[in-house]
Amino acid sequence: MHIKSLFPPIPPTPDKNLYHLLFEHPEQLALPDTYTIHIDALTGKSRTRREFNERVRDAATALAAPVSEGGLGLSGDKGDIVGIFSMNCMDYVTLANTLLAITTPYALISAFSTPFELVHALKTSKATCLFVHPSLLSKARIAAREVGLPQERIFILEGTVEGSGTKNLEDLIATVKSRNVKRQDIRPAKKDTLAYLVFSSGTSGLPKAVMISHGNVWAMIHIQVVVMVEERKQQRVPPSAEPSIALAFLPFYHSYGFQTFCIRGLLGLTTIVIFPRWDLKGILRSIPRFKINILFLIPSALHQMANSAEFSNADLSSVTVVSSGAAYLPPQLAERVVKKIPQISSVSEGYGLSECTLSALRKPSPGLYGLTPIRGSTGILLPGLEAKILRDDLTHCDIDEPGELWLKGDNVALGYFGNEQATKDTFFEGGWLRTGDKFRVDKTGTFFFVDRAKDTLKVSGTQVSPTEIEQVLRQHPKKLVEDVCVAGVAGHGRTSDEKVPRAWVVLSQQARKLFKENNQQEVLNELEDWAKKNLSSYKWLRGGLEVVDEIPKNPTGKVLRRVLQERYEISLKKSKAHL
Repeated sequence: MHIKSLFPPIPPTPDKNLYHLLFEHPEQLALPDTYTIHIDALTGKSRTRREFNERVRDAATALAAPVSEGGLGLSGDKGDIVGIFSMNCMDYVTLANTLLAITTPYALISAFSTPFELVHALKTSKATCLFVHPSLLSKARIAAREVGLPQERIFILEGTVEGSGTKNLEDLIATVKSRNVKRQDIRPAKKDTLAYLVFSSGTSGLPKAVMISHGNVWAMIHIQVVVMVEERKQQRVPPSAEPSIALAFLPFYHSYGFQTFCIRGLLGLTTIVIFPRWDLKGILRSIPRFKINILFLIPSALHQMANSAEFSNADLSSVTVVSSGAAYLPPQLAERVVKKIPQISSVSEGYGLSECTLSALRKPSPGLYGLTPIRGSTGILLPGLEAKILRDDLTHCDIDEPGELWLKGDNVALGYFGNEQATKDTFFEGGWLRTGDKFRVDKTGTFFFVDRAKDTLKVSGTQVSPTEIEQVLRQHPKKLVEDVCVAGVAGHGRTSDEKVPRAWVVLSQQARKLFKENNQQEVLNELEDWAKKNLSSYKWLRGGLEVVDEIPKNPTGKVLRRVLQERYEISLKKSKAHL
């Protein structure tokens, strides 16, 4: 079936630099520039809108001015791409918007990357320089040496590392200021000009770099504005004259956190309280301290909150909005949160993926277009989007029949950077994006998530590629693995329906020799330790490891992950039955 959005269409996407919308649109210029836009939750340091705007322009000069004048001479036209490898901080937002202004693309790299993962990100993005968090400098230097990135092209984003000799963003700004370098102009961009790369596991293989254009983000902002206008008309709620105060612990290197705080956070009267990372106790203390009223969360954080003793006693009286994204939110969990925060009527949620810049579906506010939010639903199509639900043979599904979701809209990404085959497999003629997720749609146009159509897992809201984990296990220096399959299993996640990685391994001859001298568990422990050393914690094998005689495959050689998953589920049920 082919579905179109119930919302009015969005305005056409112009051939202009996104900077002009974020900083120079009449509504942006009308905002008071003395309000606090950013607060560092740990230090209490803050920045007004005017100070932020000035810092972006100063940083643009430092990064774009010719080297002969003391700048870095960065330019997208010359092939420069800047890697950002950092925890959340105020200057993360500065740098991201600075690079938009000078049309120099950047790659958002997970702050929790191991050296193995960082090398892959740097090679994939072809980064020509790197800005890092102070705590990540040593790791960045190791990876840079491996990919041939000069050490002098590494800079600290915010803060210092004593004795390192590495300049930070503040040093770069101070240099051009001391030389009275003329401010750089905002460079032109078209709607298909590459803005940034964000890493996504897609449906298989190692993480891929999704290409997001200036026009993609411009369209996503138009989408947000249309939704806001329609909801205000329906609810008859005027805009507030006071800033909203939003909690920002979601990682800025992830599409959800990046778009919410580094882009959307500039559009209205919003103060963003920035945490470097998730910290339940610190966040619960900070909510009354800063009078935070908007909580942007993911299901695993909501689960941890709802089950903590601190949550029941926390002062949450300032909270008026709770929003969840990045993964499926079980209805029971949302209901538990609403009971604990009685001033909110529901947890706002939707569905999106990096390949469509941010989001595609959202639960409507009660009464919008005569709809009532349905328990367990994901929402309705956002403005400017079309969708179709297709069977495996690419024929259209009927109402309430599960099938794979395809999306079309101006927010659909350009493709995968440097990966033509993956782009062809996911992005199709006519602007259609194959999501790899199964949904059903009822007669009102309300979508219900069914399952992942492909192998990629979502752990704590973040995509995990089984293929990547398999590759790491195969690379054990003692060559312990002859064959391996990784797939998701339930029963070990933070929520009842979350699936975490489990590995089934066929041991090599080398491992079997070791097995004769040691017990099997020691071999598995060694493999698990290797995986933990080389993979971010959310990719660890929380579902366990198991030795098998062979990995089941079909006649064409495709691994039958489902066979192993079903065997595991049966053994788990038998084990529970004996208890």
